[in-house]
Amino acid sequence: MALDGIFIHSLIEEFKHTILNGRVDKVNQPEKDEIILSIKNERKNYKLLISASPVYPKMHFTKTSKTNPMQPPMFCMVLRKYLNTARLVNIRQLDTDRVVFLDFESSDELGFNSTYTLVVEIMGRHSNITLVRDRDNLIMDSIKHITPEINSVRNVYPGIKYVFPPVSTKLSPFDFNIEDFKSYIETNNIKFDKNFFSKVFTGLSSQFSKELTYDLNNSEKELSEANLDYIYDLCHKKFESIRNNEFNFVEYSTDGVVKDFYCKKLTYMYEYLEKTFESPSVLIEDFYFEKDKSDRLNNKSSDLQKLVHLNLERCYKKSDILKKNLEECTSKDTYKIYGELLTANIYSLNKGDESAKLQNYYSENWDYIHIKLDPNKTPAENIQYYFKKYTKLKKTEESSKIQLEANDQEISYLQSVMTNIKNAEDYESIEEIKRELMETGYIKFKKLNNKKIKPTKPMKFVSSDGIEIYIGKNNFQNDYLTLKFADKRDIWMHTKNIPGSHVIIKNFGNITNKTLEEGAMLAAFYSKAKDSTKVAVDYTEIKNVHKPNGSKPGMVIYYTNKTIYIDPKKPDIEQVQ
Repeated sequence: MALDGIFIHSLIEEFKHTILNGRVDKVNQPEKDEIILSIKNERKNYKLLISASPVYPKMHFTKTSKTNPMQPPMFCMVLRKYLNTARLVNIRQLDTDRVVFLDFESSDELGFNSTYTLVVEIMGRHSNITLVRDRDNLIMDSIKHITPEINSVRNVYPGIKYVFPPVSTKLSPFDFNIEDFKSYIETNNIKFDKNFFSKVFTGLSSQFSKELTYDLNNSEKELSEANLDYIYDLCHKKFESIRNNEFNFVEYSTDGVVKDFYCKKLTYMYEYLEKTFESPSVLIEDFYFEKDKSDRLNNKSSDLQKLVHLNLERCYKKSDILKKNLEECTSKDTYKIYGELLTANIYSLNKGDESAKLQNYYSENWDYIHIKLDPNKTPAENIQYYFKKYTKLKKTEESSKIQLEANDQEISYLQSVMTNIKNAEDYESIEEIKRELMETGYIKFKKLNNKKIKPTKPMKFVSSDGIEIYIGKNNFQNDYLTLKFADKRDIWMHTKNIPGSHVIIKNFGNITNKTLEEGAMLAAFYSKAKDSTKVAVDYTEIKNVHKPNGSKPGMVIYYTNKTIYIDPKKPDIEQVQ
């Protein structure tokens, strides 16, 4: 994932040709570490996304719309105060490092022009976005406050002077000569390995270093001190093409999984499938979209996952206890037999006896058995003791079976909720699952600002044959689709004995095997078994599906079903919003 200084250089070139001299129209902060600047230039609107995510820091144009928080964060308010209607007068990079400066010119309340610089540091977990007032280099605010308690070397928070990140001592790819090149290698004792170039030049990722090494090997030249003149010429030629904006925006994937990308062709990845893009922004958005969304949704739902996991652990422990109780209850009939044999022979028993040897007329061979007695009890009291023990175990068995059945249903429900959380594709779906857990009593109910939140709609697909397929994103939607929305002849699908979404195929008398297969793929894909193979998916008409009284959301029973075995994947069919 090579969002290095060279790639950022290609981004800046794109920005200069599109938004330079444009004016800020809106400022939003949809995530705690991400802002979106809406910039209008030459009657066109651009959305510039800048992220200081510790996992996927980036900046690029975006077409994706995100939901903004009800109350804008403080950093967003500060940016709105100083940058709204401001003109972007310059875009620059710190050498070829991963630091970008966006210079904005705006007028204050008195009509005087002021310049503010938005400093974007794309440096992994140290990434940050900082607004600096140029005339005194004062920090107005930053998206992450770095106090002395966090970092004793470099601080970033409002009211102090902005200090640049440590300057790289490496060579600039755009400004070096042969003497600089040889001297730096010798002075710093640079090893001639696959990361040689990234150790010598600022802003070069290990991927690009590997690519230069690959080019060198193809020229039948070794990466060694003896070939420094040739290596210098190779570098100079590559860097000159970058300076002249000769880019190739390529993404590399295998088996449908994206692996890497860059602004120059990576010939060493010849075994991977290539996909080219018209601009670096489109490339980055395509590459990071699913990864970033998955990470943020996972973080957003982490509390819900912990809650469900804790309740599942409680249910598993309860299940173990109940099963142990049932195992102990298997001996209940023995105590009943003891009581009946003692009753039949009560005339031969005396208080003080420690045991009784009696003939067991319940056995085929009428064997003799020894029954332990309490010498301090009368024969009648000993008989009563064994009958009470039998009655207690019988009641325990009956109660344990009822509790175990209810506990198993709760486990199935919680597993379905966990599956829905992991399959959630937006924040609204997570909020709906949270409300579901409130209504089912797992979360203490909270009043949400007296504002009625509009529920999301189930997913809707159109099969290859033009037939509508609906999928529930949570158990309330599953109940709605199965019990209210679907007609009696519609086809209902669900993974066999595996938590997952309800799938409804609208039946107008023309359901083909292809549509059934696509529906089964969706049922398997939106289930706990999405990463498995040969998943069993049951299907039947809606009239054969029923909800037991008092059962939890999404829980149904069905009969007269057929089964399809399918490998889970999202079929290449249209999803309708």
